[in-house]
Amino acid sequence: MPAPAHVDPRLLRAFLAVAEELHFTRAAARLYVAQQALSRDIGRLERDLGADLFVRTTRQVTLTADGERLVPYARSVLQTQDELLAAFGHARPLLVDLNSPGLATGRRVLHRARELAPEHELMARYESGLTYAAGELIAGRLDASFGRYAGLDPALRAGLDHQPVRHERMAVVLPEDHRLAGLADVPLAALAGESVYAGAGNPRTPEWTALAGLLFEGRGIRVAPPMPLAVGEEEFQRIMARTRNPILVVRGFPAMPATVVRPLVDPVPLSPVSLVWRKRLRHPALDALRRAAAQVGAGEGWLHRPAGSWLPAEDEDVMTSA
Repeated sequence: MPAPAHVDPRLLRAFLAVAEELHFTRAAARLYVAQQALSRDIGRLERDLGADLFVRTTRQVTLTADGERLVPYARSVLQTQDELLAAFGHARPLLVDLNSPGLATGRRVLHRARELAPEHELMARYESGLTYAAGELIAGRLDASFGRYAGLDPALRAGLDHQPVRHERMAVVLPEDHRLAGLADVPLAALAGESVYAGAGNPRTPEWTALAGLLFEGRGIRVAPPMPLAVGEEEFQRIMARTRNPILVVRGFPAMPATVVRPLVDPVPLSPVSLVWRKRLRHPALDALRRAAAQVGAGEGWLHRPAGSWLPAEDEDVMTSA
């Protein structure tokens, strides 16, 4: 068989993962791919090279002589590729949007990623909403963000990738003298007749407003009409204190002065959170960020869905098909 004209570096990465793990399941988890897809990639590389690289049995995976011969070449090629990418900016800081300083999910993932990759700089940004951040990601002014991926316009999603991170339970911020403030949990039905603030009119957060609209539909709850966009925590608190609208948030949102945060129940509504980045982005700190999201999420059960919880079908499809 003639020598191949080209070998895809992605296939070499797949090969090295299996060669180092000698286990397809562990290698697939390391690469964030399905085991079936990894097997297809190895089969393609074997066809391209005209050589069997592994001996597979029900008990173990071992390298063939050709596989052992390929290992140093694969490492050399990938090291050269990494050096080339670093020369064109991949040694720069990774810019990670956390939406808002008060939200814990992105912050915890970022802190863990910094522990996993102390040699890389991961810098936080606060862009308020995923829709705005998505445009910045595609333009190359940001590298990663967190939020509701299903709520993005398909034209934006075409240029992005994502990894499901968490189903966050939703809550409501109430004035401390509100009729529902004395409840430990607020049933959704109890909000009937209320106008609840969910960022309507904010061009940075339409994915959040749309999620609120789906949640409130048919329950007699209104999305509070747009108001002047408040810039800064103090201005937001001042305007909300004047309007006295309940505010739709996620659990863990820090309470503002003279307010309380109450979880929503019956059903428990969930806010789906993905880690989102630009397609074709290659950066070692992004790999660390993805590992951190998987580790923290698994340790905390972040993707668990309580029985009887609420999640729109479009979000469920996106969160389970990634």
